[in-house]
Amino acid sequence: MKILLAIGLGSFIGGICRYLLSQIIHIKTESLFPMSTFIVNIIGSFAIGLVFALAAKGDISKEFQLFLATGVLGGFTTYSAFSNETFILMRDGHLVFALIYILTSITIGLLATFLGYSILKLF
Repeated sequence: MKILLAIGLGSFIGGICRYLLSQIIHIKTESLFPMSTFIVNIIGSFAIGLVFALAAKGDISKEFQLFLATGVLGGFTTYSAFSNETFILMRDGHLVFALIYILTSITIGLLATFLGYSILKLF
């Protein structure tokens, strides 16, 4: 239960940080390109790399790793988890699986978004 509360608190913090940072970036860079989401995703990807490197070295506890990676960064951006999982596949020599994961995640994710949008647009 303690871990679930830590993840929930982290998600709360990450979600608020994402919103605030996105607002600041959007105000400063009005563009058709989704710069705020792009920057948030890159920051999240960098941060999750730091978290998992610290965890691999044993510098942070499993609980704190869950708070940061699943909670804060999960609330901040789910792209960071995708990036880390792809990196692990590549690092471990599973290049074909990494490529399949990249292509299917993006393609099916976009199709799912289109499908969800299209279904609700009908009603």
